[in-house]
Amino acid sequence: MKVIKDTELILTAERKVYHLNIAGNEIADTIIIVGDRARVKQVSKHFSRIDFEIENREFLTHTGECDGKRISVLSTGIGTDNIDIVLNELDAVKNIDLETRTIKEHKKSLNIIRLGTSGALQKDIEVDSFLMATHGLGFDGLAHFYKSENIIDEKMSSVFSAHSNWPNNLASPYIVKASEKLLAKFAGFTSGITATAPGFYAPQGRELRIRPAIDNLHEKMNTFGFEGNRITNFEMETSALYFLGKALGHNTLTICAIIGNRILKTQSKDYKKTVDRLILSVLEKL
Repeated sequence: MKVIKDTELILTAERKVYHLNIAGNEIADTIIIVGDRARVKQVSKHFSRIDFEIENREFLTHTGECDGKRISVLSTGIGTDNIDIVLNELDAVKNIDLETRTIKEHKKSLNIIRLGTSGALQKDIEVDSFLMATHGLGFDGLAHFYKSENIIDEKMSSVFSAHSNWPNNLASPYIVKASEKLLAKFAGFTSGITATAPGFYAPQGRELRIRPAIDNLHEKMNTFGFEGNRITNFEMETSALYFLGKALGHNTLTICAIIGNRILKTQSKDYKKTVDRLILSVLEKL
């Protein structure tokens, strides 16, 4: 039986995973993840009780009960690099015996729902609406660091690369579908392909003092279509969430509050109210 080395899975003195600082009993099987630490309390204020409050660095976890169901909410910080930490450590506390450092024979599948904010890339998607990601389109390259089979939609990925004339010096775009189970559970939300960038400015087509390397990025994205799918919005986490979730056997889904429309150049007047409405809508369906 393979024993995972100390340098591969770093644990605290209390035998908790290093970054999240949690043990298996401190996290539920249904987990809402948010980028902002402050948003954890926006979710957990709806819990009937909170059993665990754990924090380390940008990671804050509240685990408790909501409408008779055990739920955790966890802040991830920004970006796919943080999602890499969060998904691997959530999986570790459930599917690796932290005492013996061996992989458990019977694996547990988690339900992980990301609630975020995002900018729309289609004119018809209204500011202050909600959008569910049927797929994650990654510009971040994280998936290419893992060996995998039958996770990335290779055909759709290659069609997008050709459509956008994607530069050879950047990581190849990859597309992964959301969990069918969670897509069905949250059916009714407006949906589309969510693009994930490895940054907020040039990687999302913004220009301040440095010109972006890809010209007309938004046009290349909002004119893409494949078998009835279109790219609807931009953010910074979903592709890694979907890839790692599927690779590790977990159900993952992103639903975003649309707080701006990048094509129409419009912005929400009070995005926090929109996020509050999104939280309530998701909790009602869990």
